[in-house]
Amino acid sequence: MKRLQDFSFQDKRVLLRCDLNVPLDEKGNSTDDFRITEAVPTIAYLLSHGAKVILMSHLGDPGGKRVESLALGKVQEKLFAYLDYSQAKAKGKILLLENLRFHKEEEENGKKFAKALSKLGDIYINDAFSVSHRNHASVAGIAEFLPSAIGLLFEKELACLERFRSNPQRPFLAIVGGKKAENKLSFVKAISEIADSVLLGNLLSQEYASSLTNPFSSFKNPLKVVLPLDGGFDIGPKTLTLFTRHVQEAKSIFWTGPLGQVEKEEYAKGSLAIAKAIGKSKAFSVAGGGDLVGFLRSHHVEDKFSYLSTAGGAALAFLAGEKLPGLEALGYYGN
Repeated sequence: MKRLQDFSFQDKRVLLRCDLNVPLDEKGNSTDDFRITEAVPTIAYLLSHGAKVILMSHLGDPGGKRVESLALGKVQEKLFAYLDYSQAKAKGKILLLENLRFHKEEEENGKKFAKALSKLGDIYINDAFSVSHRNHASVAGIAEFLPSAIGLLFEKELACLERFRSNPQRPFLAIVGGKKAENKLSFVKAISEIADSVLLGNLLSQEYASSLTNPFSSFKNPLKVVLPLDGGFDIGPKTLTLFTRHVQEAKSIFWTGPLGQVEKEEYAKGSLAIAKAIGKSKAFSVAGGGDLVGFLRSHHVEDKFSYLSTAGGAALAFLAGEKLPGLEALGYYGN
């Protein structure tokens, strides 16, 4: 799998797949620019090496048709501001295509659509690890038609997650919060075979507890799964003490999803306390997923972690040992 350093970009048209899928307010303005700022280093690298950059991204879920509130105009304004580029300066050097998901062929991985996109560039760069679990045209299709590589952000995301999959420092602790218990059960099962302990948040545990059967009965090591001892919409004091002890003992920590209903400040205390405990530990720590990263950034505790990942579902799929279409298209698995 190739990297930026393997190419000469002078006077080349570079198709760059970014993830600029940021949360929006009711007026269509970004409420968290994290993904935009994380995209900047690769774009800056390409521009400084003489490339003409054609950016591709999606925004939201327009369902294969144009939705004006999901157009990328305001995102482009933010991006250009971070790059210190005016519209005039950008002319002929950088272009952002409109929301790829306005075309149903994007999510269908339509071959004709992928080929049409490929004709816009000489080289394809995937810098969107966060969508590389999607079998979409801009992720898995274009690489068939162009010389391809990963960008700086993709490389960094992958390197951090590989540390958990291949010989992590132990004890390795996984913390799994958020909701959608059914969607996360396969990840909890897979990560329990790698990690030494898996801590579950209250909302997730409550969903599992309501199940008619024991969801962990098929696990190889069900005792690795640590459930909350108390609390409702947040972890309680007994659980906080238990979870903090696990954090203090860990050498590697991966955390996805808040531990409570953090949209309400009164239920954010547990997640905030765990974040601060991680900051005091000496563990290599990664937090991932939009909801958790947004929470950590809004409470100014993002610096407590070794790395904040833009990836949610892609990180879970990778750590669970699934083959990611975006990685497969770039030859990561040896094909």
